[in-house]
Amino acid sequence: MEDVLDEVVSSDDLKKYERVYHEQLNKRQVTQKAQFEYAWCLVRSKYSADIRKGIILLEELYQNGSAEGRRDYLYYLAIGNARIKEYTKALQFVRAFLQIEPGNQQVQNLETLIKKRMKKEGLLGMAMAGGVVLAVGGLVGLGLALSKK
Repeated sequence: MEDVLDEVVSSDDLKKYERVYHEQLNKRQVTQKAQFEYAWCLVRSKYSADIRKGIILLEELYQNGSAEGRRDYLYYLAIGNARIKEYTKALQFVRAFLQIEPGNQQVQNLETLIKKRMKKEGLLGMAMAGGVVLAVGGLVGLGLALSKK
């Protein structure tokens, strides 16, 4: 399950679905399928700007698309937000999905994975902050020691 947040779309797939989406966009006849496939590729991109664009397209689909697609939109909105480290939003989408389908094991696993990443990065963030405080304290102490000489 961990690779779902680390999976990167191939550039060929991204180009293929982007071309279809833009062709339809130019004709002002974008199908939900084309928009979803393009958004699905974007949220699996290695670039955060692409992921954000995919999230926007998925949010639009969620607001205006068919009810049948809502569970897929929620799932990939959770993945996209988790990939850009918007964990709180990702969990909101997971919970919305689980309200529709409470027993979905795949989404329950995604929720666990997101919480694990939040915890890991929270601890990592605190460790980094602690290291900075120690380094600054050490420099101040060194400065005081040198100034007393």
